[in-house]
Amino acid sequence: MSIFQITLVVAMVMLSVSLMLTAIRFYLGPTLPDRVTSFDLFVANVIGIILIYTELTDNQDFIDVAMILSLFGFLGSISFAYYLMRTTK
Repeated sequence: MSIFQITLVVAMVMLSVSLMLTAIRFYLGPTLPDRVTSFDLFVANVIGIILIYTELTDNQDFIDVAMILSLFGFLGSISFAYYLMRTTK
């Protein structure tokens, strides 16, 4: 196992811990903007885990999944922001 692969495994473990903390923040978030922000961070962590897994397994098929997930995460954040702007007026 090379130092690069060890670094990728450590990064995946750290992203997994961050994912769990983000899920807790999503559950406990007292306001809707807290939950929207944690959802966006949750999607970013999942994309990072997918990309690290892609590099570790040398399987390029999951890059498309990460790109589509990033699009859905972006559209979800924009739609929540639009909803928040419409309800505050």
